[in-house]
Amino acid sequence: MSQKNETTILALALLLTVGIVGGGFWWFSNNRVKIGNNIIPNQEPSNNSSLQDRISFGEKSFTPGDISPVKKEGLQAIAAKSYDRAIANFTAALKLNRNDPETLIFLNNARIGFSKSYTIVASVPFGTDPNTSLEILRGIAQAQNQVNSSGGVKGVPLRVGIASDDDNPEIAKQIASGLVSNSEVLGVVGPNTSDSTLAAGTIYTSGQLVAISPTSTSVKISNFSHYVFRTVPSDFMAARTLANYMVRTLQKKNAVVFFNSQSNYSQSLKSEFVSSVSLEGGQVASEFDLSRADFSAAKSIEQATKQGAEVLMLAANTETLDKALQVIQINQKRLTLLGGDDVYTAKTLEIGREQAVGMVLAVPWHIDSDPKSDFPQKSRQLWSADVSWRSALSYDATVALISALERNPTRPGVQQALLSSDFSATGASGTIRFLASGDRNAPVQLVKIVPGSRSRTGYDFEPVR
Repeated sequence: MSQKNETTILALALLLTVGIVGGGFWWFSNNRVKIGNNIIPNQEPSNNSSLQDRISFGEKSFTPGDISPVKKEGLQAIAAKSYDRAIANFTAALKLNRNDPETLIFLNNARIGFSKSYTIVASVPFGTDPNTSLEILRGIAQAQNQVNSSGGVKGVPLRVGIASDDDNPEIAKQIASGLVSNSEVLGVVGPNTSDSTLAAGTIYTSGQLVAISPTSTSVKISNFSHYVFRTVPSDFMAARTLANYMVRTLQKKNAVVFFNSQSNYSQSLKSEFVSSVSLEGGQVASEFDLSRADFSAAKSIEQATKQGAEVLMLAANTETLDKALQVIQINQKRLTLLGGDDVYTAKTLEIGREQAVGMVLAVPWHIDSDPKSDFPQKSRQLWSADVSWRSALSYDATVALISALERNPTRPGVQQALLSSDFSATGASGTIRFLASGDRNAPVQLVKIVPGSRSRTGYDFEPVR
């Protein structure tokens, strides 16, 4: 089947609108989808979960585990278009759990009701990485809540949909096809991983729909498309910062790298680190592939030690984080630990504990890195907790789309605005501007794992001053 025909079929699988101007909602019914006056069968994605089940504007929740009865009632109310009841339900649900970004997004969508709106969609991996998904949604929800509370985008509120792509490139492409086919959708925040962004980016490009990833760092995304942007610095920046810290600050020149050969992000960070260390006058003695079936953390560290390694760099991704944490435990602080931004998780603090203390990671942003910014205070007020770099960069991606919509609320207008030499917006991590490559020229923040209480694990990430 040709890509064009496949895209057409997948487009039909997604309900476009309910016939309301600016509505942006999709209506679903059992095993059939209504498009205009026609009824057609649903098309099934390759993992046997229908595409319609992967997108929600408030009709369904993707948050794992039990949800409160009052939130459940809100989902039912918004599906029935009983918006006043949905507003009351979601408001009550937020009082029970203030740290739930999905509920806040659905509440703001319910407040819009039948009114005209501008629609964007978040593509996040709820099915495989719910914690990262919630981190990303906190930034998007904060930006939506902020703009709608202040009157909208030049008087028009922002509606946000959530698409669950499982960090699966094929599913991300299917979702992209559906979003491209809905003219109501004016921009996308996501996908999360570099692999999914590169895969779905081909669809967004052919459909001329802008996607801004807050978390995809592979160098392959630079100059990939005039419709694919990112608010996160590339692996080139992270690798250079880590290599510089290793050689100039730590005064160490011999490293080994642990990575996942099956991940675009992990491969990218590893390669950039090897090159950067070499440029700094150091060397990477060995590379260990975490994805190999016969990988042994103990044997790898034994080999690294015999080769005279002083530094152990973890370029692990989400799928190989558990193996990376094994490496941290077995290392027993013998080799100095460095890592990329995927290692920046609560799980690293919970499992790494004392063995991870002193490890330095390169991340795009830290909540304590800029004392002049008002974003940390506002986010703490909203969520009653600290937010991560993923939330901050997702906030920036949403703010960028909002600023572009203010200039010209059309798909071509959004793309042209973002590429304009005079485009700028103020985000959580400073001024947002995009290079012609789609990259954002922004610095990287080094953070260190230290004993602390803020994360409630007994350990925290704090900025390296």
